Amino acid sequence: MRQWDAFRIGYASRRNRLFASPRFQHWAARLPLIRWIARSRANGAFDLLAGFAYSQVLRAWVEGGLFDILKDGPLTPTTVAGRMDLSEDAALTLLRAGRSLMLAEEPVPGFWMLGEQGAVFATNPGVQAMVRHHRLLYADLADPLALLRADRKEPTALSRFWTYAGALHGASERGADTAEYSELMAASQHFVADEVLAAMSFRDVERLLDVGGGHGAFLGHIGEAWPHLRLGLFDLPEVAQRGATLLSEAVGTARVTAHQGNFFNDSIPQGYDMVSLIRILHDHDDAPAQALLANIRASLAPGARLLIAEPMAQIPGAEPMGEAFFGLYLWAMGSGRPRSPQELIAMLRRAGFARAQVVATAQPVNASVIIATA
Repeated sequence: MRQWDAFRIGYASRRNRLFASPRFQHWAARLPLIRWIARSRANGAFDLLAGFAYSQVLRAWVEGGLFDILKDGPLTPTTVAGRMDLSEDAALTLLRAGRSLMLAEEPVPGFWMLGEQGAVFATNPGVQAMVRHHRLLYADLADPLALLRADRKEPTALSRFWTYAGALHGASERGADTAEYSELMAASQHFVADEVLAAMSFRDVERLLDVGGGHGAFLGHIGEAWPHLRLGLFDLPEVAQRGATLLSEAVGTARVTAHQGNFFNDSIPQGYDMVSLIRILHDHDDAPAQALLANIRASLAPGARLLIAEPMAQIPGAEPMGEAFFGLYLWAMGSGRPRSPQELIAMLRRAGFARAQVVATAQPVNASVIIATA
């Protein structure tokens, strides 16, 4: 162990012993200069304890339609109760819980409206779709140690939902699953596309290929913003065909080319000066993810680029999203893991890319971006 590593471990150990001391906690809570730090730590600890309750308050608002109801506000708890089929006491409990999370506010006693966060949720069906979807994750995490101890290949609520063919096909038998999949993908791809468009320019890109492009939601957003782009979509045969149809309706048939294949087993189409991987790598374990990067590199001419956009681990300011949320989400899904930009750049170098760099995004909870050059 290096001397600097030993110092860091020793510092962390001494800090933890100090923070665990009741006498230090009592002293820190009363010292004016550091009281706000102690209070922040205490609030953060309680948020860890109560986080599931917060998420369930949000779920109740979404599934009960309370965001739409309060759009007509200010309303009394009696009115809210009648529209939600709740008792007045239950409605008031939910409104008060929402007030603490900035979902609601009571500007005049007895009358309730949307709060600051509530106004955001009310106008964003994509976020509400994610909240409804997360019921599957909560079911899998009812016993988190049992989930972590089980064979990762054992079916879970999330893995059943994300079974690729099952989510996209069999609509007659699984109409609800298919509808939820389509809504979730369209909404979440929109968030990623917005981050990409705000972070980088496509002015010098002529042909963009989205590998694993699904129904073309990402390409549609990029194509509308940059009308000179010629767009390629590569995915499984039945997926690519449907995606190309939807994408052609959005940006015009002349701009769209569908490529059918499996991105692990088949060659990536050539002739594109940029290839995109949108929320693909973190869905796969290390070996297949590395193989996919090598397959893409083999298709690119010197100077062509690869765009990677997905939530990543160890992003300053968004650390819990990366390793706490997506770490357990992908574990429950049965495949993949969140990776840090440094890990991804190392994988890109092993795949033969000449260089790679991180492109900062405004909202890394939605996506971080890496551009690699062949």
